Amino acid sequence: MKGIDIAIVGLTALVMTATVAAATPAAATPSVSWKLFPDRPAEAQVTAGKADFMNSCAICHAAGADRPGTTSLQFKYGGRVPALLEQRTDLTVAAVKYFIRHGIAMMPSFRKTELSDAQVEAIANYLARKP
Repeated sequence: MKGIDIAIVGLTALVMTATVAAATPAAATPSVSWKLFPDRPAEAQVTAGKADFMNSCAICHAAGADRPGTTSLQFKYGGRVPALLEQRTDLTVAAVKYFIRHGIAMMPSFRKTELSDAQVEAIANYLARKP
């Protein structure tokens, strides 16, 4: 009887493996795209990111002496890098997303109810673009 039980267990494992393999098509492998919205042209993505930046970030990070984010970065970096985020070429998507969600120094964190993940992604891609 033990031989039959082992054969049944082995057959069950074989059937389960075949079922999983058949249920997982080769096309199911996710593809990674740098584009936020792959169906939109790159210009539309930049426009969306810039609009979200202007609506949510420019109040502190635009040009002008009355912008605390820009003033703070000017003081911190002393001109070694641009104080205006839109002029920076060293920003990464991951860093921008982190600072938006977690804040730093005077900068508050932005909750998902204030900026959606899509908006954060758009802003991060906009600021991390290399002109």
